[in-house]
Amino acid sequence: MKKFAYFLLFVPALLIFSCKGSKKTSSTTLPTSKSGVQFVKSKTLTAVLEEAERKDKLVFVDFYTDWCMPCKLMDQDVFTDKQVKNFFDDNFISYKVNAEKGNGVNLATVFEIRAYPTLLFLNDKGQVVEKKEGALYPTGLLQFAQRALDKHNTVN
Repeated sequence: MKKFAYFLLFVPALLIFSCKGSKKTSSTTLPTSKSGVQFVKSKTLTAVLEEAERKDKLVFVDFYTDWCMPCKLMDQDVFTDKQVKNFFDDNFISYKVNAEKGNGVNLATVFEIRAYPTLLFLNDKGQVVEKKEGALYPTGLLQFAQRALDKHNTVN
């Protein structure tokens, strides 16, 4: 019975922390629901930054991998949260980057991504306003996003 109790404590602790390394354990990914945060589709970050400049918004970047369980949980439970969706769609240009595929490999190097998920807020010049390694629950993500907005607004 004690082993089972330790197991119940151990599994949630694992999910709280981010995925580190690059060993693949799964090739499936849970797509963000259509009712969740609207992530723009673009092959280049430059196009996303140009859109952010036109709309006078920050860019939210979610660096993920296909094998990262906390990334999948954020897609399933956090980015689909109604408050998160509304706040992010109103205030940011959101962009998902698979750090192990295509141009994501280069972007992960440029932004020194070492853990997944890594969440960034960038200004329209591509400079990091805020960075967080690891998953967040909706409340924490909203607080993190508000800090990025506040920091950006004091600079501008």
